[in-house]
Amino acid sequence: MWIIHQILSEGWKPALEILILAVGIYYAFNFVRGTRGAPVVYGFLVLLLSLTVVAYFLKLEVLGWLLRWFVGFAAVAILIIFQPEIRRMLAELGTHPVFNPNQEKREIIEVICETVERLADVRIGALIAIEQAIPLSESTESGVAVDCQATPEMLETIFFPNNAIHDGGVIIRADRIVSAARIFPLTQRSDLHPSLGTRHRAAIGLTEETDGIVVVVSEETGSISHCYKGQLVRGVTIEALRAFLTSILVKRSKSHSVTAWMRNWTEQRPHAPQVQPVVKLEPK
Repeated sequence: MWIIHQILSEGWKPALEILILAVGIYYAFNFVRGTRGAPVVYGFLVLLLSLTVVAYFLKLEVLGWLLRWFVGFAAVAILIIFQPEIRRMLAELGTHPVFNPNQEKREIIEVICETVERLADVRIGALIAIEQAIPLSESTESGVAVDCQATPEMLETIFFPNNAIHDGGVIIRADRIVSAARIFPLTQRSDLHPSLGTRHRAAIGLTEETDGIVVVVSEETGSISHCYKGQLVRGVTIEALRAFLTSILVKRSKSHSVTAWMRNWTEQRPHAPQVQPVVKLEPK
């Protein structure tokens, strides 16, 4: 009985450590999967494990010492490789709904949906970025300060082809247009469909670095697309766009626990085989 009591009283600590490590490894792999740095991490792990096995079985003391020394700097390497993703994750974690601006966000959703519907009907290209926790101005270049109320009429005027500032993207913060003609960073991915133009590549590039949402209207086909966290969905309807923006922008009034937040954030991560899910490819 004493032995059983001793095992039960001390055995929970190793079990707790295993549970914590298992959860940490699970979320780490979900975090890495589908990101731009995933191949780098996988290659680094394979190389590190191979060298460790060789050093252990061949008794290479110098190599083993170097590996133990090098592992200490792995955290710094991870911070450098995944700097955009970590920044975006921490920004989302630090966003707490102190107030309940649901009505304001629903209004801007309707403004964007009405705007892109009008522009799609006449095949006028548009690139609209919705700012959240991370300021989009830090990841974009040039542009013209606007600072006006976001309305369908104003957005249509900006993207009208004869307008001097119709090229580039528009940044919306809350219910206001803060700037236009912004140059968004283009994605460096090489696995994208050849039919994707500059607007779509800029949308992917901006959402890879920030937590912003980008809505795109194709000038060639008039199709509507939305992009979030580097995941581009093309050929969506106005109803689908409205539902997507509502699911992201409209927060519930009560705060979520950290566990629920991590689960929701993980579910929104793109899986490795579905780096670029395409709903429908419009013919040119």
